[in-house]
Amino acid sequence: MSSRLIWSISVLARRIWFRATLFSIAAVATALLAIVVTPYIPADLSTKIGADSVDNILGIIASSMLTVTTFSLSTMVSAYSAATSNVTPRATRLVMEDSTTQNVLATFVGSFLFSLVGIVALTTGAYGEQGRLVLFVVTIGVIVLIVVTLLRWIDHLSRLGRVTETTRRVEEATLDAVKAWRKSPNLGGKALDADSLEPRAGDTPFFTDEIGYVQHVDAAALAKIADEIECDVVILALPGKLASPARPLGWLRGALGEDVLDRAAACFSIGDVRSFDQDPRFGASVLTEIASRALSPAVNDPGTAIDVISRAMRILYSWHEAIGEAPEEAVYRRLNVATLTAADLFDDLFTPIARDGAGLVEVGLRLQKTLAALSKLGPQFHSNAVRHSKEALDRAAAVIQIDADMERLRAAAAPIIADGKHIWAPGAED
Repeated sequence: MSSRLIWSISVLARRIWFRATLFSIAAVATALLAIVVTPYIPADLSTKIGADSVDNILGIIASSMLTVTTFSLSTMVSAYSAATSNVTPRATRLVMEDSTTQNVLATFVGSFLFSLVGIVALTTGAYGEQGRLVLFVVTIGVIVLIVVTLLRWIDHLSRLGRVTETTRRVEEATLDAVKAWRKSPNLGGKALDADSLEPRAGDTPFFTDEIGYVQHVDAAALAKIADEIECDVVILALPGKLASPARPLGWLRGALGEDVLDRAAACFSIGDVRSFDQDPRFGASVLTEIASRALSPAVNDPGTAIDVISRAMRILYSWHEAIGEAPEEAVYRRLNVATLTAADLFDDLFTPIARDGAGLVEVGLRLQKTLAALSKLGPQFHSNAVRHSKEALDRAAAVIQIDADMERLRAAAAPIIADGKHIWAPGAED
């Protein structure tokens, strides 16, 4: 099974209607199961169940589940609106893909259909006395499932759509993408050298006919093509890059036919919006969008920006820890892929916050302390921390008019910058 097919299935499984459909099919099948097992139920057992007991219970479930489902849908839409207006529209997709919400709605819809099918089958007399017994037992199980789901839903409603909860989901999605990238760096291929970002003489670029963002790259399929034609492939358009007919997705090392170029271009999934799955920088940019909105004069919530800085620190720590887990050799030796560096994540996570929070000393202090902690992780992290620390100080100096505040910021930056020289100790882990 190709990675593109697996990715497509995972995207489909996160759609809100998918679980509801599965639960509904299971509910209908369960309601009709009683007809199949009726011949295997002893006749004397059915006399212990009242003739109308199942009918009444199913009627209550049908009417109540319809009401609860309508209420839950309205609550869910309100949570989406809150996430869009209070956090960022880019984070709404993660709220929509919340597994608890989808399970709750699927349970309610499935219970409604189960009771509806059961009532119809009872009315037509399809069950018989033994079938009523089976339906009664299953109905008791459905009631237990509904009660447990309602209790989980009540607890979940207190957090759904809140700024902190949505920010946590963005952080988790970014951490997953970071770990996936570090586990298989450069999509499993070799890192592309900086001097190889332009095609050489004899290289054949391939393009897409669509305009949109690269959401997924099927590296395994590209590697298979490369092995078939015995030719190296350069992947320039990483997930998150804007693709268009005027910009090559990559190129093949050699002059090849249109059929091979079309097969290579088909390995790239293009969509209207960016995806969190293979794109750590998208999650980082969404986090900083949350911080920038919180720092806007209309919201004026520096606490959320400080919270985002702490989450950014955890993301970069995860990037650093995953370096040791990365394989020493590329899985696909014929793939040469544009790489993702710590500098990219530093720029995505800290530049907007330093810009929008330049006038707030509390935000600047937390930023400098975070950069000081990250600077101890090795020369690459230290050089980026020094760069962003200096930029943050310059931005603050252009806005802050109180000398005491600037002195506090300079004191916080002192562990990172000492007379402009790096203070990283040789031998520290990179």
